[in-house]
This record gives sequence, structure tokens and C-alpha cells, in this order.
Amino acid sequence: MNRKVAVYARVSTDKQTTENQLNQLRAIADKNGWVIVREFVDEGISGAKGRDKRPQFDALLKSAVRRDFDLVLSWSVDRLGRSLQHLVEFLNELHGVGCDLFLHQQAIDTTTPSGKAMFGMCGIFAEFERSIIQQRVKAGLERARANGVRLGRPAISQGMKDEILAMRATGMSMNKIAGEIGISKSVVVRTVNR
Repeated sequence: MNRKVAVYARVSTDKQTTENQLNQLRAIADKNGWVIVREFVDEGISGAKGRDKRPQFDALLKSAVRRDFDLVLSWSVDRLGRSLQHLVEFLNELHGVGCDLFLHQQAIDTTTPSGKAMFGMCGIFAEFERSIIQQRVKAGLERARANGVRLGRPAISQGMKDEILAMRATGMSMNKIAGEIGISKSVVVRTVNR
């Protein structure tokens, strides 16, 4: 069937690339005779972020409402989001406008009843994985604190604090102070405001 498809790809950090996702998705579309009408790519954005913080994801949904395509093709469920609630809302919005979803890694095609059921299950596992990662990070931080590791921003010396305050007292701007000393402006602001 000659379907019009939109491709969605996402990576969480600027150090990652979407090219591997896009190349495979283009090949899948080509193999199935689907016509890609647009590619939506969010780079350096966590899947835990909502639609309002993912501009291309938002554009994808707006384009779906305009019925620019009838199938969304994505690499994996976790590219779409990490929250079950967001995933279910996304799927409901797509289906509300007669658009289906194809997820390559999970081999999910929501044009079928089993594909719809599997999509819901994958969302549950993505949310579960995220909560496990959060628990591991929290446990690691607690272990570091118990071992006496000081967490947070490194403290600056009293001498540097005095130097910052003296420069500020002469009317020097916070940007200029930061540049002169070789520290970030946020450190200067914190020191001055204490």
C-alpha cells in the first residue's frame, strides 16, 4: 500500500546522532513502498520532556492533525517518550486523526490490534526503565554522601570571594569580573548576592 509517512527521530544529547535511526527508517519506508513526506528530528532533548519542550515532536503532531500523512514511522518507543501517560496521549491523538504508528525496534504496527496492545506494553516498560535509572542515580548519590563526597558546585576560596566583592565594589560588571578572574558569571552572581 502506497502510504504517506512521517519519520520521527530523537536523541537525548548533542553528542549523539539521529543518522542511524533515519537511515534504517528510510530503508523500511523504501522497502514497503511508503512515501516519506517529512522527517521530524529532535536532537539533544530527553524523551522525558513534554511536547512543549520538543519542537519537532510538537510539529509532528500538528502535521498529523492536518492529515499530512497517515503513518508515523519511528525507531523505537523510547524515541517517542519515557512517560506512559505521554505515550498513550500521543497514540490517542494519532488515532483520533486516523494516523497509525510503526515502531521498528519493537516491530509494532498499530494498524493491527496486536500492535496497539504491544505499544501500550512497551510504554509501560519504558516508564519502568526510567524509574529504575532514577533509583540507581539516587542510590549512587546517597552512597557518595555516606562516603564523605561533597556533592554540588565546588566552593570557591575566601580569597576569590574577596576579590570578586572588591571588583564589584568598584562598579565593575559581573560579566567583566567573570572574564577577568576566569570563572562563570553564575559564580560571580552567587558570590555577590550572598
